[in-house]
Amino acid sequence: MARLLSTLVSAKWLSGVIRSQHPGLGLSLQVLDIIPFPSKGDPRKEYEEKHIPGALLFDLEECSDKSSPFPEMLPSAKQFSKYVGNLGISNQTHVVVYDRSDLGSFCAPRAWWMFRVFGHSSVSVLNGGFKNWLNEGYPVDSGTGKSTSAKFHATLNRSPVVKFEDMVKNLESKQYQVVDTRSEGRFQGTELEPRKGILSGHIPGAKNIPYYMLLNKNGTMKTEDELRELLKENGVDLNKPLIATCGVGVTACHLNLAACLLGNDSVKIYDGSWSEWSLRAKTEHISKGLEKNM
Repeated sequence: MARLLSTLVSAKWLSGVIRSQHPGLGLSLQVLDIIPFPSKGDPRKEYEEKHIPGALLFDLEECSDKSSPFPEMLPSAKQFSKYVGNLGISNQTHVVVYDRSDLGSFCAPRAWWMFRVFGHSSVSVLNGGFKNWLNEGYPVDSGTGKSTSAKFHATLNRSPVVKFEDMVKNLESKQYQVVDTRSEGRFQGTELEPRKGILSGHIPGAKNIPYYMLLNKNGTMKTEDELRELLKENGVDLNKPLIATCGVGVTACHLNLAACLLGNDSVKIYDGSWSEWSLRAKTEHISKGLEKNM
C-alpha cells in the first residue's frame, strides 16, 4: 500500500505499523475500538481485558445527537470535534477503526462514515475486525488506554446524509434506489424489531441486502468481484443514485463501504433509518413482504 488512506487495511499491515511506531508520510496513527449502541455485555470491560495495542474506545452513543428522539443520529460538528479531539485525534491523524462483532464487522463502518462526513478522509476500516486480528494471532494489550487532547476541526458535509423528508419525496420521484441492510426477517416483517415500539417492515420499493452478506466467514469483506455480483443479483446498479438504510443508520454504512471499494463514493445514508421511518411514516408507507427486484 503506497499511501495510508486505503479504505480497508489488513491486520498484517496494521500490526507492522504498530510495531514500527512510525506510520510514515508525517501522519500520526490512532486505532479506535468502536462501541455499538445498544451494546451486548460490557464492552468497556472487554476492552480492558484485551484490545489492539494503542487502541482507544469510541462510543457511538456518546458521540451522537443526544437531543434527537432517535438513536445514534449524527452529532453536530462541534460535538464531534470535541469528542475525537479528546481522543488525541487531530486533522493530521490517520484513524483505523474496528469492532468486536462475531461476524467481523458491525459498527466500525459507521465510525468510518462519520469521520468522512465530518471532512476527515484519512480513515480506514480494519478488514475482519478484532475477530480476524485474533484469528491471525496478532498481539493484544490490556488495561485502559490513555490519550492527550488534540485539536480537531470538523466540517459537516450534508450531501451524504439523507433526512426523513428526502425519503418521503423519493417515494414519488424514485430518483434513488433504496437498499435496506437489515436481516431478511426484519425487512419482511416476519421478525420483531429489537427496539420496543418499533413496527416491522420496510420502506416501499426498498431492496434487501443484509449487511453480513457483504462479509466472508472470517469477517473480512468479500472481493470486489463478489461484491459486484452480489449487488447485481439483487438488482442494485451502482451507476444510479443510491441510498442505504437499516435500523439506526449503522449497518447501512457497510453498503457505503462496499460501494466505495467499487469506486462509487456517492452512496447516501438515511441517518434516521427504520427507527425513524417506522414512527413517522404514514401507515401505507410501511410495507411487509418481499419486494421484488426488477
